Amino acid sequence: MRREGAVVMQPVSADGAVASPGVGGAGKIRVTLKLYASLTPYLPEAFRKAHAMPMVVDAEATIASIVAPLGMPPALVKLVVLNGVFVPPGERAVRRFADGDVLAIWPPVAGG
Repeated sequence: MRREGAVVMQPVSADGAVASPGVGGAGKIRVTLKLYASLTPYLPEAFRKAHAMPMVVDAEATIASIVAPLGMPPALVKLVVLNGVFVPPGERAVRRFADGDVLAIWPPVAGG
C-alpha cells in the first residue's frame, strides 16, 4: 500500500481481491492503471506483463496523486488517457475518478 497525502493506493490481485487488508468500504473506488512502453517498470513486477494494475484508491484521488508515488519523471508522463479520452496536463492535478475508471499513460514516443 502507498500513501500520498490523503490518497491510498492499493494494488488489487488478479481475482479482484484487495492485496492487503484495510482497504475498501466507504470513500474507496477501484481504478485500473495501465502503463506502456518505458513506463512499465514503474508498475510492481507482478503487473508488468499485463501492463495494468487494478487498484483501490481514495475517492478524492486525482490523476496526479496516483502518478506521483510511482516515481515516474514528469517528462515521461506524456499521453494520459482516462477511459479513452485525453486528459490535458493542466487537468491532471484536479481530475478525479469514478469507480471502474481506466487510466492509461504513455511516455513520449517517436516514429513515423
